[in-house]
Amino acid sequence: MARTKEFDPDAALQSALELFWRRGYEATSMADLVEHLGIGRASIYATFGNKHELYLKALDRYGESRDPALLDALSKPGPALPAVRAVVRGFAAEAVAEPGREKGCFVTNTATELGPHDREAARRVELSWQHIETLMHAALVRAQNQRELPADRDPHALARMLLVLMQGLRVVGKNSGGSARVRDAAEQALTLLD
Repeated sequence: MARTKEFDPDAALQSALELFWRRGYEATSMADLVEHLGIGRASIYATFGNKHELYLKALDRYGESRDPALLDALSKPGPALPAVRAVVRGFAAEAVAEPGREKGCFVTNTATELGPHDREAARRVELSWQHIETLMHAALVRAQNQRELPADRDPHALARMLLVLMQGLRVVGKNSGGSARVRDAAEQALTLLD
């Protein structure tokens, strides 16, 4: 007869996500996970696999929790350009908000820590960035079709520029002295949409 799990795998995954997000992959040991999750090493392995597999599942969870809000913000009917501006300003505000600013964005953190040498992590980062870029591009095309965005602007290039800007805002925002830089950069970039 199989034993039933004595913990909630969903809550454990969320807890692992928070620990990895705060500390990073390399700085989080299996002992840290055992202590933080309050479950045994064997249960972690049986439910989630090894540390790397658990990290990737946590990264997937992070994307699942963030993506619907972005989709909703950029696909509402009506004027599209105000939504694009709001998303960029939202990224800037989130990048410098207290508390937890030092955590940054879990995807961006993964890109800088694991992306250069971990194919699976890099693939997930790329998928996340493609998703953001696609949503921005669609909103900018809609803005152009609705004559909110000048016809001589390239929605694809603008979407890419905004993606790179938003990821940079997240990196700079982790530094306590970056607030003015983040706000100024976001506002300056948004003038390209005028």
